[in-house]
Amino acid sequence: MAMPWKGCYIYITRPELLNVRNRFPVFFIRTENEVFLFLLQRQIKEQEEGIRLCSRIKEAKQIEENSGSSQTSRSFSSSRTIPELYKEKQRNLRVFSLEELEDATDGFNRKLKIGEGGFGSVYKGTIRPLAGRGDPLVVAVKRLNTQGLQGHKEWLAEVQFLGVVDHPNLVKLLGYCSADGERGIQRLLVYEFMPNRSLEDHLFNKTSTLPWKTRLEIMLGAAQGLAYLHEGLEVKVIYRDFKSSNVLLDEGFRPKLSDFGLAREGPTGDRTHVSTTVVGTYGYAAPEYIDTGHLTIQSDVWTFGVVLYEIITGRRTVERNRPTSEQKLLEWVKHFPPDSKRFSMIIDPQLQNNYSFSAAQNVGKLAQSCLKKNAKERPTMSQVVESLNQAIQESQEGSNGAKKAATSSSRTGRRRSN
Repeated sequence: MAMPWKGCYIYITRPELLNVRNRFPVFFIRTENEVFLFLLQRQIKEQEEGIRLCSRIKEAKQIEENSGSSQTSRSFSSSRTIPELYKEKQRNLRVFSLEELEDATDGFNRKLKIGEGGFGSVYKGTIRPLAGRGDPLVVAVKRLNTQGLQGHKEWLAEVQFLGVVDHPNLVKLLGYCSADGERGIQRLLVYEFMPNRSLEDHLFNKTSTLPWKTRLEIMLGAAQGLAYLHEGLEVKVIYRDFKSSNVLLDEGFRPKLSDFGLAREGPTGDRTHVSTTVVGTYGYAAPEYIDTGHLTIQSDVWTFGVVLYEIITGRRTVERNRPTSEQKLLEWVKHFPPDSKRFSMIIDPQLQNNYSFSAAQNVGKLAQSCLKKNAKERPTMSQVVESLNQAIQESQEGSNGAKKAATSSSRTGRRRSN
């Protein structure tokens, strides 16, 4: 049978189809839609075959062990994967042309650059609404640096994960751009704009002080975002890159987690971890992950504990300009346990005693529980949310008590003067 399309070149722009030309013979397909459907069908088929195989193996073991149980179980849950969930929701994302995003950022003008990382540069831009109706929308446009540390895999991960998740404490992905042309590979992501930058920008800013209650509220929102990733989806999601620079703040200082390039699906069924190459930011990664490459949702809990100590102390996880004994945050704070009076010596001096000491102690204890060496002893993010809610309430009560005491003292002073 004649196949006129055999050996033809396929121009691919959709993120789901990256590197497809290296994986499958081109004569199987002719259009992008056929490629996409072919890949999804093959992926789902392979997963179903894996589930059936694991189920048969487990059933055989149960028979051999004469367990007496008449029920058999599957090794893996029936939960859908991120690619499967993305297939349902991908229509919610807008596909931008490179020309649209060049226009939105004034040709990627340096004056509009608002950030830079391993992925590339981030620009503030303004996009026109679809069909020309409505007001222009201010956005953040992240452009892949083809010479950077991160690449297509991370870009695709962001598209798929952020195309699936939906939570007020996760940054919203509006769309993407994928173009291969004379100017090379172009991969871009378009997010909602976060005007108050990141927690890092405010926490380590020496010209202004982030109030204690605001710090706790930001961490509460971030914890709620992580709890959703761990427990609120059909599949567990390991964020893997929690740090103060990835906690973005909107106009009301409400936090949203960003940068999902390193996110991974969590273990399913009988598996206890995901094995992967160790990546991330120095000073944040959990010790068991560094030592073995075994990734779990408890790895996220560890990094959350690190950032809790950052908001308590006002110090970065590593500061080389300090005395040797104080350069590594986690090593330094060990000498000031939360249940001791010495704990007050490590609380951020910029707060100037405008905080509840008992609440700060409880946050310190929470941080310690997140940083337990045995990952199984760490709290879940839902438990962290509960503890932070209590700390905020305690801080509020302490603040009200201090105001009442100050008012009472002022009245007493006036009576004595009369």
